[in-house]
Order: sequence, then C-alpha cells, then structure tokens
Amino acid sequence: MKVRYSDERRFRRGYSIFLAGPTPRSERVQSWRKQALEILDRLGFKGTVLVPERRDWRVKFAYTDQTEWEYSGLNAATVVVFWVPRKLRTMPAFTTNVEFGFWMAQAPNKVVYGRPNGAAKTEYLDWMHKKFSSRAPLTTLEQTLAAAVEQAERLKGTHRGALAQR
Repeated sequence: MKVRYSDERRFRRGYSIFLAGPTPRSERVQSWRKQALEILDRLGFKGTVLVPERRDWRVKFAYTDQTEWEYSGLNAATVVVFWVPRKLRTMPAFTTNVEFGFWMAQAPNKVVYGRPNGAAKTEYLDWMHKKFSSRAPLTTLEQTLAAAVEQAERLKGTHRGALAQR
C-alpha cells in the first residue's frame, strides 16, 4: 500500500482510495486517518491511499494548494470513502458536506459512506446516501474501509482516473 499526503505533490497512476471526512484543525485533535491506514494495511489493500492531511503540521501551506490537491485526488480516486465522525467543536466537517453531496450526485458508485452511531448532524448525509445508493450508512470504520477495498477491487479495471497533479 502506498500513502500520499497532501504535502506530497505527486502520486502514481493506479487504483486508489481517498479518505474524505473531517480533518482536525490542530495537532491536539487526533485524526481518524491514522487508524484508517492501519485498517487498510491489515485488510491488505494494495493501491494508493490519498490522505488530505499534511505529514507535518508545522509546515505552513496555501489554502488553494490544499484545495487543488483534494480536488485532483477526489477526481482521480477509484473510491472516495466518507467517514464522518463529526464533532462540531473539533471536527465540524463543513467541507465534507459539500464534497459528499457533489460525489453522491455525480458518482454514487464511487462513494462508500460511514459514520459512527451518534455522530452529530449526519441525518441528511444518511438520507442522501440511501436515496442515491439504496444503502444504509455503515457504522464502524472497519466496515466502511472493508467495503471501500471491495468496491475499489470491483472498479479497478473500469476506473480511468489518472492520479496526477494538474
């Protein structure tokens, strides 16, 4: 498995999973993506994992660099995982709402969605996911990532997105 963070400008062609969802806004808030990478490794995922976080929080970056990287990664990914452990004070996930709606309307077969029971303000995401995919949301990170690996394998031969920056 290859992992590419948003401060790594280039990534290779191949099948991939993009880890969409709330991003901590400070080092004091633990990211869910570390656990996600451990799970994907345990599941034996052989593709590229696109992580929309910096490897090093101390490095300053331009907002447009981050958003361009995410836009390219979302478009190029074979599967977009939306894991939404929303906590309004520490990880509000407002951008996630926009991205989720866009991808559910554009390519629902590319989306795998989950959120823990009790996650704040996810009712509309749940409804939209069910409306466009006919599936209920998954409720554990492990289930969500297992479904993403399965979907990535299914779409591997049909996906034409190139993993490239600009």
